[in-house]
Amino acid sequence: MHLRVQKHSKIITQTFDKQKNGFLIPIFNIHDNFIDPAHMPKQVYLTVVSPKMVKGPHLHKKRRGLFSCIRGNIKVVVQINGKYEEYFSGENYNFASIEVPAGVPAALQNIGDIDAYVLNMPSPAWHIDDQDEHPVDNWNYEFNLSPAT
Repeated sequence: MHLRVQKHSKIITQTFDKQKNGFLIPIFNIHDNFIDPAHMPKQVYLTVVSPKMVKGPHLHKKRRGLFSCIRGNIKVVVQINGKYEEYFSGENYNFASIEVPAGVPAALQNIGDIDAYVLNMPSPAWHIDDQDEHPVDNWNYEFNLSPAT
């Protein structure tokens, strides 16, 4: 199984008199049909990963993740049937959105030299009465923690 990934275009914005004033990146649009309607995001939050650091692995049995790195660059490592797959998002990777299904352990690694800002748009949303965080058994992926990859 491979995860679903959707790349996003960086669109230069301008004033009415045609002066460039920045850019936008459309991260999620219901009309793209990238996400099954039953799994539409129910929450959006920002997580920041320090340079060379790793968050996870995390295992959610009910909650699916939808990650998009909007500053810096990350590697998303998932474990499927005992094998590891790597996916990338961020400034060098078209700000890709990566959908991690429920039941798939995942870890996020910042592969750059600046804080990586990552949007997570999970479904269902986190709730204090439904924690859905579980230990990950047999995770032995070795992260490269040396200078930027």
